[in-house]
Amino acid sequence: MEEKFAKLIIEGKEYKLPIIKGTEGEKAIDISTLRTESSYIAFDPSFGNTGACFSKITYIDGEKGILRYRGFDIEDLVENLRFVEVAYLLLYARLPNPKQLQHFSDMLTEHSLMHEDMRHFFDRFPRGAYPMSILATMVNALSTFYPNVDAQSMKENVGRSAARLISIVRTLAAFAYKRSVGEPVVYPRNDLEYCANFMNMMFDSPVKPYEPDPEIIKILNMLLILHADHEQNCSTTAVRTIGSANVNLYSTISAGINALSGPLHGGANQAVMQMLKRIEKGGDIKKYLERAKDKKDSFRLMGFGHRVYKTYDPRAAVLKKSCHKLLKRLKIEDPLLDIAMELEEATLREDYFIERNLYPNVDFYSGIIYRAIGIPEDMFTVMFALGRLPGWISHWKEMVDQPHKIVRPRQIYTGKRKRKL
Repeated sequence: MEEKFAKLIIEGKEYKLPIIKGTEGEKAIDISTLRTESSYIAFDPSFGNTGACFSKITYIDGEKGILRYRGFDIEDLVENLRFVEVAYLLLYARLPNPKQLQHFSDMLTEHSLMHEDMRHFFDRFPRGAYPMSILATMVNALSTFYPNVDAQSMKENVGRSAARLISIVRTLAAFAYKRSVGEPVVYPRNDLEYCANFMNMMFDSPVKPYEPDPEIIKILNMLLILHADHEQNCSTTAVRTIGSANVNLYSTISAGINALSGPLHGGANQAVMQMLKRIEKGGDIKKYLERAKDKKDSFRLMGFGHRVYKTYDPRAAVLKKSCHKLLKRLKIEDPLLDIAMELEEATLREDYFIERNLYPNVDFYSGIIYRAIGIPEDMFTVMFALGRLPGWISHWKEMVDQPHKIVRPRQIYTGKRKRKL
Protein backbone atom coordinates (compact mmCIF):
# COMPACT_ATOMS: atom_id res chain seq x y z
CA MET A 1 0.00 0.00 0.00
CA GLU A 2 1.37 3.41 -0.99
CA GLU A 3 2.44 5.57 1.94
CA LYS A 4 0.31 8.69 2.32
CA PHE A 5 2.87 10.67 4.31
CA ALA A 6 6.32 12.05 3.68
CA LYS A 7 8.80 11.78 6.52
CA LEU A 8 10.98 14.72 7.45
CA ILE A 9 13.70 14.31 10.04
CA ILE A 10 14.95 17.48 11.73
CA GLU A 11 17.45 17.33 14.60
CA GLY A 12 16.65 13.67 15.15
CA LYS A 13 12.89 14.17 15.36
CA GLU A 14 10.58 12.73 12.70
CA TYR A 15 7.64 14.65 11.27
CA LYS A 16 4.90 13.20 9.09
CA LEU A 17 3.68 15.47 6.33
CA PRO A 18 0.57 14.47 4.33
CA ILE A 19 0.96 13.78 0.61
CA ILE A 20 -1.67 15.39 -1.60
CA LYS A 21 -2.58 14.23 -5.10
CA GLY A 22 -4.43 16.14 -7.79
CA THR A 23 -6.86 14.58 -10.28
CA GLU A 24 -4.15 14.52 -12.98
CA GLY A 25 -1.59 12.89 -10.68
CA GLU A 26 0.20 16.00 -9.46
CA LYS A 27 1.80 15.39 -6.07
CA ALA A 28 2.48 17.78 -3.22
CA ILE A 29 3.70 17.61 0.36
CA ASP A 30 1.42 19.47 2.74
CA ILE A 31 3.64 21.64 4.96
CA SER A 32 0.84 23.80 6.37
CA THR A 33 1.53 22.57 9.94
CA LEU A 34 5.32 22.43 9.62
CA ARG A 35 6.07 25.65 11.51
CA THR A 36 3.59 24.88 14.29
CA GLU A 37 5.04 21.43 14.87
CA SER A 38 8.74 22.05 14.30
CA SER A 39 9.32 25.85 14.29
CA TYR A 40 10.80 25.46 10.78
CA ILE A 41 9.40 27.00 7.58
CA ALA A 42 9.96 26.06 3.93
CA PHE A 43 12.15 28.44 1.90
CA ASP A 44 11.07 28.83 -1.72
CA PRO A 45 11.94 32.18 -3.36
CA SER A 46 9.47 33.13 -6.13
CA PHE A 47 7.27 30.21 -4.98
CA GLY A 48 8.42 28.09 -7.92
CA ASN A 49 7.85 24.87 -5.96
CA THR A 50 4.95 25.98 -3.79
CA GLY A 51 1.32 25.06 -4.29
CA ALA A 52 -0.74 27.90 -2.86
CA CYS A 53 -4.26 26.55 -3.35
CA PHE A 54 -6.56 23.87 -4.67
CA SER A 55 -8.12 24.86 -7.99
CA LYS A 56 -10.52 23.28 -10.47
CA ILE A 57 -10.04 25.86 -13.21
CA THR A 58 -6.89 25.24 -15.27
CA TYR A 59 -4.51 22.32 -15.68
CA ILE A 60 -1.00 22.66 -17.13
CA ASP A 61 1.56 19.96 -17.84
CA GLY A 62 4.68 21.83 -18.89
CA GLU A 63 6.64 18.69 -19.77
CA LYS A 64 3.97 17.40 -22.17
CA GLY A 65 2.79 20.78 -23.44
CA ILE A 66 -0.79 20.44 -22.15
CA LEU A 67 -3.16 23.29 -21.29
CA ARG A 68 -6.79 22.68 -20.32
CA TYR A 69 -9.61 24.87 -19.04
CA ARG A 70 -12.10 22.99 -16.86
CA GLY A 71 -10.86 19.71 -18.39
CA PHE A 72 -11.10 20.80 -22.05
CA ASP A 73 -7.95 20.90 -24.19
CA ILE A 74 -7.10 24.40 -25.36
CA GLU A 75 -6.94 23.18 -28.97
CA ASP A 76 -10.59 22.02 -28.84
CA LEU A 77 -11.78 25.25 -27.22
CA VAL A 78 -10.09 27.45 -29.82
CA GLU A 79 -11.40 25.34 -32.67
CA ASN A 80 -15.02 25.20 -31.55
CA LEU A 81 -15.90 28.10 -29.25
CA ARG A 82 -15.89 31.89 -29.11
CA PHE A 83 -14.30 33.89 -26.32
CA VAL A 84 -17.63 34.63 -24.63
CA GLU A 85 -18.42 30.91 -24.40
CA VAL A 86 -15.00 30.16 -22.89
CA ALA A 87 -15.45 33.04 -20.42
CA TYR A 88 -18.73 31.43 -19.33
CA LEU A 89 -17.00 28.05 -19.01
CA LEU A 90 -14.29 29.49 -16.76
CA LEU A 91 -16.77 31.38 -14.59
CA TYR A 92 -19.42 28.68 -14.17
CA ALA A 93 -17.43 25.43 -14.70
CA ARG A 94 -19.77 24.32 -17.48
CA LEU A 95 -20.42 25.06 -21.13
CA PRO A 96 -23.46 27.26 -21.68
CA ASN A 97 -26.59 26.00 -23.37
CA PRO A 98 -28.16 28.40 -25.90
CA LYS A 99 -30.42 30.03 -23.29
CA GLN A 100 -27.56 30.54 -20.82
CA LEU A 101 -25.28 31.92 -23.53
CA GLN A 102 -27.95 34.36 -24.65
CA HIS A 103 -28.49 35.56 -21.09
CA PHE A 104 -24.75 36.02 -20.57
CA SER A 105 -24.40 37.84 -23.90
CA ASP A 106 -27.32 40.09 -22.97
CA MET A 107 -25.57 40.98 -19.70
CA LEU A 108 -22.39 41.83 -21.61
CA THR A 109 -24.40 44.14 -23.85
CA GLU A 110 -26.26 45.69 -20.93
CA HIS A 111 -23.05 46.52 -19.07
CA SER A 112 -20.90 47.59 -22.01
CA LEU A 113 -21.44 51.30 -21.27
CA MET A 114 -19.39 52.83 -18.51
CA HIS A 115 -20.82 55.50 -16.24
CA GLU A 116 -20.79 58.69 -18.29
CA ASP A 117 -19.02 60.63 -15.54
CA MET A 118 -16.02 58.33 -15.99
CA ARG A 119 -15.43 59.75 -19.46
CA HIS A 120 -14.06 62.90 -17.85
CA PHE A 121 -11.28 60.88 -16.22
CA PHE A 122 -9.70 60.31 -19.61
CA ASP A 123 -9.27 64.06 -20.05
CA ARG A 124 -7.06 64.23 -16.97
CA PHE A 125 -4.48 61.65 -17.98
CA PRO A 126 -1.36 63.13 -19.62
CA ARG A 127 -0.78 62.60 -23.30
CA GLY A 128 1.27 59.48 -23.85
CA ALA A 129 0.18 57.85 -20.58
CA TYR A 130 0.75 54.08 -20.60
CA PRO A 131 -2.59 52.43 -21.49
CA MET A 132 -2.18 49.70 -18.84
CA SER A 133 -1.78 52.35 -16.14
CA ILE A 134 -4.91 54.08 -17.40
CA LEU A 135 -6.80 50.79 -17.46
CA ALA A 136 -5.75 49.82 -13.92
CA THR A 137 -6.77 53.25 -12.61
CA MET A 138 -10.15 53.18 -14.34
CA VAL A 139 -10.95 49.64 -13.15
CA ASN A 140 -10.07 50.63 -9.60
CA ALA A 141 -12.37 53.65 -9.95
CA LEU A 142 -15.26 51.35 -10.86
CA SER A 143 -15.56 50.39 -7.20
CA THR A 144 -16.74 53.93 -6.43
CA PHE A 145 -19.38 53.87 -9.16
CA TYR A 146 -20.52 50.27 -8.49
CA PRO A 147 -19.78 49.86 -4.76
CA ASN A 148 -21.72 46.70 -3.94
CA VAL A 149 -19.03 44.24 -4.93
CA ASP A 150 -17.75 42.97 -1.59
CA ALA A 151 -17.35 39.25 -0.96
CA GLN A 152 -20.89 38.77 0.35
CA SER A 153 -22.65 40.45 -2.59
CA MET A 154 -20.40 38.63 -5.06
CA LYS A 155 -21.57 35.28 -3.75
CA GLU A 156 -25.10 36.33 -4.62
CA ASN A 157 -24.47 38.16 -7.89
CA VAL A 158 -21.15 37.08 -9.36
CA GLY A 159 -22.58 36.79 -12.86
CA ARG A 160 -23.63 40.41 -13.14
CA SER A 161 -20.41 41.78 -11.66
CA ALA A 162 -18.29 39.49 -13.84
CA ALA A 163 -20.22 40.46 -16.98
CA ARG A 164 -19.86 44.15 -16.14
CA LEU A 165 -16.10 43.83 -15.78
CA ILE A 166 -15.55 41.68 -18.87
CA SER A 167 -17.66 44.06 -20.95
CA ILE A 168 -16.70 47.44 -19.54
CA VAL A 169 -12.94 46.79 -19.65
CA ARG A 170 -13.32 46.32 -23.40
CA THR A 171 -14.97 49.76 -23.57
CA LEU A 172 -12.34 51.37 -21.33
CA ALA A 173 -9.53 49.93 -23.46
CA ALA A 174 -11.03 51.22 -26.70
CA PHE A 175 -11.73 54.65 -25.20
CA ALA A 176 -8.14 54.90 -23.95
CA TYR A 177 -6.86 54.14 -27.44
CA LYS A 178 -9.15 56.67 -29.10
CA ARG A 179 -7.99 59.36 -26.71
CA SER A 180 -4.33 58.52 -27.42
CA VAL A 181 -4.80 59.16 -31.15
CA GLY A 182 -7.04 62.19 -30.68
CA GLU A 183 -10.15 60.69 -32.26
CA PRO A 184 -13.75 60.81 -30.96
CA VAL A 185 -14.77 57.81 -28.89
CA VAL A 186 -17.01 55.16 -30.40
CA TYR A 187 -19.75 53.70 -28.22
CA PRO A 188 -20.48 49.94 -28.15
CA ARG A 189 -23.21 48.58 -30.39
CA ASN A 190 -25.76 45.97 -29.37
CA ASP A 191 -25.82 44.41 -32.85
CA LEU A 192 -22.16 43.32 -32.76
CA GLU A 193 -20.67 40.37 -30.92
CA TYR A 194 -17.94 40.84 -28.31
CA CYS A 195 -14.79 40.88 -30.47
CA ALA A 196 -16.40 42.67 -33.42
CA ASN A 197 -17.70 45.30 -31.02
CA PHE A 198 -14.23 45.89 -29.64
CA MET A 199 -12.63 46.24 -33.07
CA ASN A 200 -15.39 48.64 -34.11
CA MET A 201 -14.83 50.81 -31.02
CA MET A 202 -11.10 50.81 -31.78
CA PHE A 203 -11.13 51.57 -35.49
CA ASP A 204 -14.45 53.08 -36.53
CA SER A 205 -14.19 56.73 -37.52
CA PRO A 206 -16.56 59.42 -38.81
CA VAL A 207 -14.43 59.70 -41.94
CA LYS A 208 -13.71 56.00 -42.39
CA PRO A 209 -16.34 53.54 -41.15
CA TYR A 210 -14.97 50.23 -39.92
CA GLU A 211 -16.06 47.04 -41.65
CA PRO A 212 -15.47 43.97 -39.43
CA ASP A 213 -13.42 41.29 -41.17
CA PRO A 214 -14.73 37.83 -40.16
CA GLU A 215 -11.25 36.29 -40.30
CA ILE A 216 -9.76 38.99 -38.07
CA ILE A 217 -12.66 38.64 -35.62
CA LYS A 218 -12.09 34.89 -35.57
CA ILE A 219 -8.39 35.20 -34.80
CA LEU A 220 -9.08 37.83 -32.10
CA ASN A 221 -11.46 35.36 -30.44
CA MET A 222 -8.65 32.82 -30.61
CA LEU A 223 -6.10 35.16 -29.02
CA LEU A 224 -8.40 36.07 -26.14
CA ILE A 225 -9.22 32.40 -25.49
CA LEU A 226 -5.53 31.47 -25.43
CA HIS A 227 -4.86 34.20 -22.86
CA ALA A 228 -8.00 33.58 -20.76
CA ASP A 229 -6.19 31.74 -17.96
CA HIS A 230 -2.84 30.18 -17.18
CA GLU A 231 -3.04 28.79 -13.67
CA GLN A 232 -1.09 30.48 -10.83
CA ASN A 233 0.96 33.02 -12.78
CA CYS A 234 2.14 36.32 -11.30
CA SER A 235 -1.02 38.34 -11.99
CA THR A 236 -3.41 35.56 -10.94
CA THR A 237 -1.44 35.12 -7.73
CA ALA A 238 -1.71 38.88 -7.20
CA VAL A 239 -5.49 38.63 -7.62
CA ARG A 240 -5.74 35.78 -5.12
CA THR A 241 -3.40 37.53 -2.69
CA ILE A 242 -5.18 40.89 -2.77
CA GLY A 243 -8.58 39.19 -2.82
CA SER A 244 -7.72 37.15 0.29
CA ALA A 245 -8.06 40.38 2.28
CA ASN A 246 -11.68 40.63 1.07
CA VAL A 247 -10.84 43.57 -1.17
CA ASN A 248 -13.67 44.36 -3.61
CA LEU A 249 -13.55 42.70 -7.01
CA TYR A 250 -12.70 45.82 -9.04
CA SER A 251 -9.73 46.82 -6.89
CA THR A 252 -8.59 43.20 -6.87
CA ILE A 253 -8.66 43.01 -10.67
CA SER A 254 -6.86 46.36 -10.83
CA ALA A 255 -4.03 44.70 -8.91
CA GLY A 256 -3.95 41.90 -11.48
CA ILE A 257 -3.74 44.44 -14.30
CA ASN A 258 -0.81 46.17 -12.61
CA ALA A 259 0.99 42.86 -12.15
CA LEU A 260 0.39 41.95 -15.79
CA SER A 261 1.81 45.28 -16.96
CA GLY A 262 5.35 44.28 -16.00
CA PRO A 263 7.78 43.50 -18.85
CA LEU A 264 8.54 40.07 -17.35
CA HIS A 265 4.85 39.11 -17.49
CA GLY A 266 2.29 40.59 -19.86
CA GLY A 267 4.69 42.91 -21.62
CA ALA A 268 6.49 40.06 -23.35
CA ASN A 269 4.73 40.36 -26.73
CA GLN A 270 5.52 44.07 -26.81
CA ALA A 271 9.14 43.18 -26.05
CA VAL A 272 9.09 40.90 -29.11
CA MET A 273 8.32 43.89 -31.33
CA GLN A 274 11.07 45.95 -29.71
CA MET A 275 13.52 43.09 -30.33
CA LEU A 276 12.48 42.87 -33.98
CA LYS A 277 13.07 46.60 -34.39
CA ARG A 278 16.51 46.17 -32.87
CA ILE A 279 17.32 43.36 -35.29
CA GLU A 280 15.98 45.42 -38.19
CA LYS A 281 18.25 48.31 -37.20
CA GLY A 282 21.23 45.95 -36.88
CA GLY A 283 20.43 44.42 -40.24
CA ASP A 284 21.69 40.88 -39.63
CA ILE A 285 19.62 38.07 -38.06
CA LYS A 286 22.59 35.68 -37.93
CA LYS A 287 24.51 38.13 -35.77
CA TYR A 288 21.69 38.27 -33.24
CA LEU A 289 21.28 34.50 -33.21
CA GLU A 290 24.96 34.17 -32.33
CA ARG A 291 24.58 36.81 -29.63
CA ALA A 292 21.61 34.87 -28.18
CA LYS A 293 23.85 31.80 -27.87
CA ASP A 294 26.56 33.72 -26.00
CA LYS A 295 25.91 33.51 -22.25
CA LYS A 296 28.14 36.53 -21.68
CA ASP A 297 26.01 38.68 -24.00
CA SER A 298 23.02 40.46 -22.46
CA PHE A 299 20.94 40.07 -25.65
CA ARG A 300 18.08 37.57 -25.39
CA LEU A 301 15.55 36.34 -27.90
CA MET A 302 12.18 37.59 -26.66
CA GLY A 303 9.19 35.37 -27.36
CA PHE A 304 11.17 32.11 -27.28
CA GLY A 305 10.96 29.42 -24.60
CA HIS A 306 8.72 29.46 -21.54
CA ARG A 307 9.23 29.05 -17.79
CA VAL A 308 6.49 26.43 -17.50
CA TYR A 309 6.58 24.63 -20.85
CA LYS A 310 9.60 22.40 -21.43
CA THR A 311 8.41 21.61 -24.93
CA TYR A 312 6.41 23.60 -27.51
CA ASP A 313 3.97 26.07 -25.93
CA PRO A 314 0.56 24.57 -26.87
CA ARG A 315 -0.84 28.08 -27.36
CA ALA A 316 1.94 28.88 -29.81
CA ALA A 317 1.23 25.64 -31.68
CA VAL A 318 -2.37 26.80 -32.15
CA LEU A 319 -1.37 30.32 -33.18
CA LYS A 320 1.43 29.43 -35.58
CA LYS A 321 -0.80 28.08 -38.33
CA SER A 322 -3.32 30.89 -37.98
CA CYS A 323 -0.56 33.51 -37.96
CA HIS A 324 0.93 32.31 -41.22
CA LYS A 325 -2.51 32.00 -42.80
CA LEU A 326 -3.47 35.54 -41.76
CA LEU A 327 -0.25 37.14 -43.00
CA LYS A 328 -0.61 35.38 -46.34
CA ARG A 329 -4.22 36.48 -46.68
CA LEU A 330 -3.64 40.12 -45.72
CA LYS A 331 -0.55 40.42 -47.96
CA ILE A 332 0.99 42.91 -45.56
CA GLU A 333 4.28 44.49 -46.53
CA ASP A 334 6.00 45.01 -43.21
CA PRO A 335 9.76 44.51 -42.71
CA LEU A 336 9.28 43.65 -39.02
CA LEU A 337 6.88 40.83 -39.85
CA ASP A 338 9.33 39.59 -42.49
CA ILE A 339 12.10 39.53 -39.87
CA ALA A 340 9.81 37.67 -37.47
CA MET A 341 9.13 34.93 -40.00
CA GLU A 342 12.82 34.65 -40.87
CA LEU A 343 13.73 34.46 -37.18
CA GLU A 344 11.11 31.76 -36.58
CA GLU A 345 12.45 29.67 -39.45
CA ALA A 346 16.07 30.04 -38.33
CA THR A 347 15.45 29.02 -34.70
CA LEU A 348 13.32 26.03 -35.63
CA ARG A 349 16.14 24.53 -37.70
CA GLU A 350 19.06 25.19 -35.32
CA ASP A 351 19.94 22.44 -32.85
CA TYR A 352 21.05 24.96 -30.20
CA PHE A 353 17.52 26.33 -29.80
CA ILE A 354 15.75 22.99 -30.27
CA GLU A 355 17.88 21.22 -27.64
CA ARG A 356 17.08 23.97 -25.13
CA ASN A 357 13.37 24.02 -25.95
CA LEU A 358 13.64 27.64 -27.13
CA TYR A 359 10.66 27.42 -29.44
CA PRO A 360 8.56 30.45 -30.40
CA ASN A 361 5.96 30.93 -27.67
CA VAL A 362 2.52 32.54 -27.52
CA ASP A 363 4.01 36.02 -27.04
CA PHE A 364 5.98 35.73 -30.28
CA TYR A 365 2.94 34.94 -32.42
CA SER A 366 0.45 37.14 -30.57
CA GLY A 367 2.69 40.17 -31.05
CA ILE A 368 2.96 39.48 -34.76
CA ILE A 369 -0.80 39.02 -35.14
CA TYR A 370 -1.73 42.12 -33.15
CA ARG A 371 0.61 44.21 -35.29
CA ALA A 372 -0.85 42.68 -38.46
CA ILE A 373 -4.46 43.53 -37.50
CA GLY A 374 -3.58 47.10 -36.55
CA ILE A 375 -3.37 46.96 -32.75
CA PRO A 376 -0.65 49.43 -31.66
CA GLU A 377 2.25 48.14 -29.56
CA ASP A 378 1.33 49.98 -26.37
CA MET A 379 -2.06 48.23 -26.49
CA PHE A 380 -0.62 44.70 -26.68
CA THR A 381 -0.65 44.19 -22.90
CA VAL A 382 -4.13 45.70 -22.69
CA MET A 383 -5.27 42.98 -25.09
CA PHE A 384 -3.65 40.42 -22.80
CA ALA A 385 -5.61 41.85 -19.84
CA LEU A 386 -8.84 41.76 -21.84
CA GLY A 387 -8.34 38.05 -22.47
CA ARG A 388 -7.22 37.26 -18.92
CA LEU A 389 -10.25 38.83 -17.18
CA PRO A 390 -12.40 35.66 -17.06
CA GLY A 391 -9.51 33.73 -15.52
CA TRP A 392 -8.82 36.36 -12.87
CA ILE A 393 -12.50 36.61 -11.92
CA SER A 394 -12.83 32.80 -11.85
CA HIS A 395 -9.90 32.46 -9.47
CA TRP A 396 -11.25 35.25 -7.29
CA LYS A 397 -14.67 33.59 -7.18
CA GLU A 398 -13.17 30.17 -6.45
CA MET A 399 -11.23 31.65 -3.54
CA VAL A 400 -14.11 33.55 -1.91
CA ASP A 401 -16.36 30.50 -2.27
CA GLN A 402 -13.92 28.45 -0.15
CA PRO A 403 -12.80 28.93 3.46
CA HIS A 404 -9.63 30.97 3.22
CA LYS A 405 -7.22 33.03 5.26
CA ILE A 406 -5.47 36.22 4.28
CA VAL A 407 -2.25 35.42 2.42
CA ARG A 408 0.72 35.93 4.71
CA PRO A 409 4.08 34.38 3.65
CA ARG A 410 6.97 34.09 6.09
CA GLN A 411 10.58 35.17 5.62
CA ILE A 412 14.11 34.35 6.74
CA TYR A 413 15.51 37.45 8.43
CA THR A 414 19.13 38.18 7.43
CA GLY A 415 19.59 41.67 8.89
CA LYS A 416 21.49 42.90 11.92
CA ARG A 417 20.99 41.19 15.25
CA LYS A 418 19.81 43.14 18.27
CA ARG A 419 21.87 46.28 18.78
CA LYS A 420 22.01 49.08 21.34
CA LEU A 421 21.77 52.73 20.46
